[in-house]
Amino acid sequence: MKTRPVANAKAPRSYRLPFKAPPRAWALAEWSLVPLRLFLGATFLYASLQKLANPDFFNAKFSGSIQAQLIAYSRSSPIGALIRPLEHVGVEMGIFIAVTEVAVGVGTLLGLWGRVAAFGGALLSLMLFLAVSFHSSPYYYGADIVFFFAWLPLIISGGGTRLSFDAVLARRAAHGAAVADPELVVVPFAQVQHLCGHYNAGKCNVQHNAPCQPHGCPVLEGHRPSLLTRGRVDHVDRRAVVLGASSAAVVAGVTAVAAGSTAGLGWLLHGKRSGGSPSGATTTTQSGSKQSIGQASSIAVNQSANFTVAASGDPGIVICTKSGQFEAYDAVCPHAGCTVGYSASSKQIVCPCHTSIFDPATGNVISGPALSGLTKLAIQEGTDGNLYVS
Repeated sequence: MKTRPVANAKAPRSYRLPFKAPPRAWALAEWSLVPLRLFLGATFLYASLQKLANPDFFNAKFSGSIQAQLIAYSRSSPIGALIRPLEHVGVEMGIFIAVTEVAVGVGTLLGLWGRVAAFGGALLSLMLFLAVSFHSSPYYYGADIVFFFAWLPLIISGGGTRLSFDAVLARRAAHGAAVADPELVVVPFAQVQHLCGHYNAGKCNVQHNAPCQPHGCPVLEGHRPSLLTRGRVDHVDRRAVVLGASSAAVVAGVTAVAAGSTAGLGWLLHGKRSGGSPSGATTTTQSGSKQSIGQASSIAVNQSANFTVAASGDPGIVICTKSGQFEAYDAVCPHAGCTVGYSASSKQIVCPCHTSIFDPATGNVISGPALSGLTKLAIQEGTDGNLYVS
């Protein structure tokens, strides 16, 4: 028996998307976002494992350590006042950043809790932009601002339905609740009007003869509209969340074991690596206008050591360029405030953030993006064998 719609019945409320976007507009470009998703996921995962496998990243005596970077950022960043209290918990901050990058990378690669992972990646990129590359000039030399905007499409679209665990779990939740498969296809609305049995002279019978349009269309929306259109969570959404949380817990456990193994292997092999910046540090004292930074004999030829410049509080670096000859610099890179380090293998001073290279003999720029050289400090060896800077 057919039922006739009540003439005065109120049509169900439909929530429109911004900018007159069609239903489920966020999914229309999901195929084109797959390469971006894979790149961002792989990059953040690689960055996290690189930190975890490098003991010097957590070693305060190393010029490229998280502690040294925090000190430099606190003096050059527009949010320096927020960074300064973190200088005393550098190891904890380094672990937090690395673990966050692992979670973001794995979630993005797998398409698991895609929007949450993308939001975490965007927030981390924004923090790094404000802390590290805010002063990059031109602005596009700083990668962090590019990463921030690259995350925004994935916040809108989530993991999508292509190569995505979120899509697998959504289908499983739908099948378990005996509702239609949520797989999406693109259909021009003109074709819907041509084929739809409810279309009548520009009006939609199902929508109580309201003007026929994509919003609220029974064909495009289906019997279970999207969450933004419905405006409320239903049992399928709740089931998908439970499945997603369970899957995330399993993935987190496997990832923790893999990340821990990578870190352990990196620390085990660390002593066998060659090249890079030595992690020596001097003990400093001050007398009058001169600052003693330790014994000259403690720094071998083609090696470096770090100290704190008493006058400014900045990190400093001293390099033994040849027997009996030393050069000292303020180790804050003039480009974006990162702490530079000495590479014994290339015999150059290198910024770990944006790879500016400086001449260890003069402090001048060899290659940018830094536009000026390092601040040189006067250094001499005293009769007591100590090195003094002023």
